Amino acid sequence: MTNHKQVVYQSQLDHKSKLLLRRRTRKRFNPRIFLDRIIETTAIVSLLFTGFAGVGATSCSCMEIATSSQYWQHQKKTCLGMMLVSFSGFLGSALIGASFSIQRDRF
Repeated sequence: MTNHKQVVYQSQLDHKSKLLLRRRTRKRFNPRIFLDRIIETTAIVSLLFTGFAGVGATSCSCMEIATSSQYWQHQKKTCLGMMLVSFSGFLGSALIGASFSIQRDRF
């Protein structure tokens, strides 16, 4: 007859052997998936940054009107420049992602 300790010990051994099997069957690094995720993340971040810079430019232009200060005009131009750079980053990452997908699908 087997007692409770032997049954528990056997189940722990089974669990450890399953863990060892999981370690051996690790996924390999796939550079295509890695590049796709980097391009997707770059596109999302650049769009978010474009939106936030747009809000900043709008608020700077409102402050420029309210205070008639040159400081807010410089801040507005800085925000508009950041918007332009981040939107061009989005367009570039979208173009690279599209060219990779076309190359992969062989159109």
